[in-house]
Amino acid sequence: MNTGNYILDKLKPTDANQLFQFISDNNEQLKLFFPVTLEMNSSLEKSAEYIAIKTKEIEEKTNFTLAIRDNNNQKIVGLMLIKKINWRHKIGEFAYCIGSEREGKGVTSFAIKEMAKFSFEELGLKTLQIIAHRTNLGSIKVAENNGFVWQKTLRNEFTPINGSPLDMELYELYNEK
Repeated sequence: MNTGNYILDKLKPTDANQLFQFISDNNEQLKLFFPVTLEMNSSLEKSAEYIAIKTKEIEEKTNFTLAIRDNNNQKIVGLMLIKKINWRHKIGEFAYCIGSEREGKGVTSFAIKEMAKFSFEELGLKTLQIIAHRTNLGSIKVAENNGFVWQKTLRNEFTPINGSPLDMELYELYNEK
């Protein structure tokens, strides 16, 4: 998936160094809502294992984790995921992270738009979800800018490591076709 300045594509074994660096550079902003991803990329060796796991998940169609890359230099600037896919009900949840230097520049909106198109047209999903904390204004803006509509507050939906359960906001987008 390629549009102008950014591209979405699968992680490759040769991306281990770059992925590890991306995670390391953005550790502080990822620690609350991406603790599993942080742990799975806490060393170069673990990043290589992470890529192998994510490649297998794509093959098995259980989760789709793609790199968001700068089209000019192929540098990883974020991750875009479709997870918790329920094939019976044709529902998938989006998760995403973007490097701090690219926040507010439309990169995540590009990724959401492309993944929604892929999810509806290629995977046949009917409902896409974004779950965000009410204080994550950037994520809420991305959801709303891409046509996702607030549905409800999910009580005690997410518990951070060593933290108390947090209520999260559910946004959904439907394939009308």
